[in-house]
Amino acid sequence: MTPLLQTAIELVIAAGLVGGGFFALVGSWGLIRLPRPMQRLHAPTKATTIGVGAALLASSIGDLPQGGTISIQEWLITLFLLLTAPISALFLAKTLILRGEADPDIPDSGTGQPWATLGQERPDP
Repeated sequence: MTPLLQTAIELVIAAGLVGGGFFALVGSWGLIRLPRPMQRLHAPTKATTIGVGAALLASSIGDLPQGGTISIQEWLITLFLLLTAPISALFLAKTLILRGEADPDIPDSGTGQPWATLGQERPDP
């Protein structure tokens, strides 16, 4: 491997780690600082997922300059994370809505009907 290619790969790895760290920091900061539960839910499921994914992808190509291999396990973890984080956020948001802890200013659905979760009866505590 040429030194120029090795340097380029190392720069990509460094950019992935720094970018991933930045997104993870922003997501964590949003989790701490945002005032409402639905807003606090949004920050980590978006920014932190991208941050952890970028760090995992940078880690997967970490052996490329020395060994010439790419680790597929980090790609699979990233795929799993990108598939499961939005689904878990959806279920947490529905739980907040059913418990009455959601934003009171939820916009109208635009269909003349309430949002599906808001149309459900709340379970007795």
